[in-house]
Amino acid sequence: MEGYLAVIVIVAVVALLAAGGLFLLFRPGRKAPPPVLPPEAPTLPEEEEKRPAAAGEEAEGATTTLPPPVKPAEPVVAPPEIEVPPPSAGRMVRLRSRLARSQNALGRGLLELLSRDRLDDDVWDEIEESLITADVGVAPTQAIVEELRTRVKVLGSRSHDEVRGLLRERLLAQINPDLDRTLKVTAPGERPAVVLVVGVNGTGKTTTTGKLARSLIGDGKKVVLGAADTFRAAAADQLQTWGERVGADTVRGPEGGDPASVAFDAVARGIEEKVDVVIVDTAGRLHTKTGLMDELGKVKRVIEKKATVDEVLLVLDATTGQNGMRQAQVFGEAVNITGIALTKLDGTAKGGIVISVQRELGVPVKLVGLGEGPDDLAPFDPEVFVDAILGD
Repeated sequence: MEGYLAVIVIVAVVALLAAGGLFLLFRPGRKAPPPVLPPEAPTLPEEEEKRPAAAGEEAEGATTTLPPPVKPAEPVVAPPEIEVPPPSAGRMVRLRSRLARSQNALGRGLLELLSRDRLDDDVWDEIEESLITADVGVAPTQAIVEELRTRVKVLGSRSHDEVRGLLRERLLAQINPDLDRTLKVTAPGERPAVVLVVGVNGTGKTTTTGKLARSLIGDGKKVVLGAADTFRAAAADQLQTWGERVGADTVRGPEGGDPASVAFDAVARGIEEKVDVVIVDTAGRLHTKTGLMDELGKVKRVIEKKATVDEVLLVLDATTGQNGMRQAQVFGEAVNITGIALTKLDGTAKGGIVISVQRELGVPVKLVGLGEGPDDLAPFDPEVFVDAILGD
């Protein structure tokens, strides 16, 4: 009986404790406990989130963010610096010493022969040979020698100054200082003047075209260049380089294209941009005389649909001598040459070609190249030229 009561007491105590716990748990005003959340995934840094997964690591349906590709920086090409060329005035005088160094052998030889006490036939033969060797030409040489013989007989005794004066007078007469050597680079009205440059490849034709543009820009003129030598890509590249150095636009066409079309476009550009001068460099292929004449004739005719050709310059190499004379004749038949640009005059003692080429073509030498420098193209001055040959 006592054991029975003890069990009843224990059950009652447990029941009371349970009731007290429920009361504490659900009493009014008590806040509910916070919900238990699953553990969070660790947060990765931004760089690690964008890291591409290795092979076998990428979960199904996951996307990988790749960094944008780095675009290589484009090289910065600086525009060529525009040069300011010096004016052409007085350029021949400045280059006189250079001309004298190459031509002085001729002058000294002639002066020494003419200063001898006795001038017999042998001496006159030497004088004649010296002039012919200098490419003066047979006919002009004979005229100079005959005139000198006559004047020497009249003078009798001769001082050095008198001999120099006689020779200077005769050389100047053959060069003819009265010829109009003005370069026609000023056109009437609003159109630009057009200069057509012709000559055989290798004479310095394209270089002369570039130097002429530089000289004209130095004189304050605005110039457009036409690269109508389409058979040599190097010629167009070379001409464009000359133009870029002094700020002149260059019109060019596809390699092997129609030269007349390029010449026409160059003149059209010159008219549109209201420039002062358009200089057109032509091809110098001398395959056949007929082909050359036809091509140059076509270029000139096509240009004249747009503007008048004011100047046709023939570029000749002074070192070619009488071969240059034959070239001059071919070009003279192809187009109406109005002036001659004589290049490489600084490297030869054959300055007499000035006399012979003028006599042969009946047109004046207007420009001479006296060196490799960009400003070594000068307007030809007969008196400066003769004085440089004879020395002071």
